[in-house]
Amino acid sequence: MAPEDWGTLPRMLRDQAERHPGATVLADGGARVTMAELRAQAAEVARGLIALGVGPGDRVALWGLNSAHWVRHAFGIWDAGAVIVPLSSRFKGIEAAQLVEKTGAKVLITGASPAQTPLAGLLPPVPGLIQATDLAAEAKASGREAEERALAVRPDDLCEIMSTSGTTGAPKGVMLDHAQVLRGYWDWSEIVTLDEHDRYPVIAPFSHGFGLNAGLIACVLRRATMLPIPIFTPDALMSLISAERITILAGPPTLFHRLLDELDRESWDVSSLRVAICGAAAVPAGLITRLVERVGLERMINAYGLMEGTVVSMTRAGDPIDVIANTTGRPVPGIEVKVVDDDGKEVATGERGEVLQRGYGVMRGYWDEPGRTAEVVDAGGWLHTGDVGVLDAAGNLAIVDRKKELFIVNGFNVSPAEVESLLLREGSLAQAAVIGVPDPASGEAGLAYVVPRPGRTPDPAALLAWAKANMSNYKIPKRIVVVGSLPTNANGKIDKPALRRREASGE
Repeated sequence: MAPEDWGTLPRMLRDQAERHPGATVLADGGARVTMAELRAQAAEVARGLIALGVGPGDRVALWGLNSAHWVRHAFGIWDAGAVIVPLSSRFKGIEAAQLVEKTGAKVLITGASPAQTPLAGLLPPVPGLIQATDLAAEAKASGREAEERALAVRPDDLCEIMSTSGTTGAPKGVMLDHAQVLRGYWDWSEIVTLDEHDRYPVIAPFSHGFGLNAGLIACVLRRATMLPIPIFTPDALMSLISAERITILAGPPTLFHRLLDELDRESWDVSSLRVAICGAAAVPAGLITRLVERVGLERMINAYGLMEGTVVSMTRAGDPIDVIANTTGRPVPGIEVKVVDDDGKEVATGERGEVLQRGYGVMRGYWDEPGRTAEVVDAGGWLHTGDVGVLDAAGNLAIVDRKKELFIVNGFNVSPAEVESLLLREGSLAQAAVIGVPDPASGEAGLAYVVPRPGRTPDPAALLAWAKANMSNYKIPKRIVVVGSLPTNANGKIDKPALRRREASGE
């Protein structure tokens, strides 16, 4: 069956379980979960949610590391007709509470063990919020009521609200519905050639769009066996590839550099790997060549997407190395892409401009923020991505810069404004300005310039320690520099280009 035949995630899971009940869809440590078992577990979770008063369209937050527990509760939330609000396992209490309150989540589900419960006890009080660990253990509604609820979900109902960093300091909630997620990741899986013979470790957190949609959901769509990775370490991954005969691997270029480094240090059997997926503005051609020659990959795929637009473009089978290394390929079916200048006019082939996208993959909007939605999705349905790109004569899209101030640390978007807002909560600072700078280990890293409050003398090391205790690890600045003042432009705003010039000059 195709996505349009299923329409919703609950119907997709039911059809897969009926047609392929014994297919192993999940391997988590020693546990193996079949499609039929996943359907039954999701139904139990849904019964628990309904008993707690969760209704169609209610938001349910899910907070924990990648695990079988996360998978069954995600499908249980969808079975209950609710909308999943994933909380990053890297979140600290303040960050988690912001998203829970913003979306009006009714229930917060945390991990199954202390290791899976990231500081849940430090979540500031949220009025009316119900906290639970395992909904399968809760008092339950009837199976009939739960089944009726699952079958009543419609294709245009929301299925997820994903947090995405913004330039205003507060994360935004991207709304996606069942139909667009099913189609987007069915087509993604088709291009990747993901199928029931594949074994796919999902390294990206399930709270991240790639981990949830191109990992968890894609595996169930295609009956591939997913292996949730709670915490990534290079040697553990190499052992897993060898022991579990992993066939698909996805991650940023740094992941594949580490893989090759491990192969240079020790003899690992990685002959089962056949496809690598890398979502990056540019992938070194030498890395692709080494992976093909050293690992024996059939394909390296580069791709471009964003939470607001799901999957935008991908390289295809037969593309030469220079296309894979320097572009993110052609738009996927059903998606239009154009590159425009500051006046909104299309630029000529080969010229730089902002990337605009239109089609089924464009989000339904930002949760409860119609004004901010209208700022990025115009009247013609075009999503203004904020990324600067170039289209070549063959229609391949290269991402060359970002109009927005966001920078990317190990594949995670970081909003300078959000980090600045968090730093100011420490108490000793009057101002903070964060910029992204190149970093060989993570691609980019944060550099924070801070101005102390009168009478305070903040210590950079102490500020970093505070940041580590109160921020997701990818948001923590690599360096904090205390300065007497920050440069401003003619409008009185902090002049971040001046800070970038200062950093580049080595001052």
